[in-house]
Amino acid sequence: RKQKPDLVLSDIEMPRMNGLELLSYIRTSHSADLPIIMITSRTMQKHRQQAAAAGANGYVTKPFDEDELLASIRSFIQ
Repeated sequence: RKQKPDLVLSDIEMPRMNGLELLSYIRTSHSADLPIIMITSRTMQKHRQQAAAAGANGYVTKPFDEDELLASIRSFIQ
């Protein structure tokens, strides 16, 4: 039996398929309502805008504050 995740955390920089490509794939192929938070070292506003345009629900930059990340996760899964 397949299980649907409650939330996805993804980096932007990954081998083979970057996080924005993964985000686009999830949105078009699987789920438009699955919360997706990008965690990345990319801090420029253009990257934040690209992630939002691709369908990201949240954007956290590295190094991240653990409490901030957990609060963001809680806001999507409660």
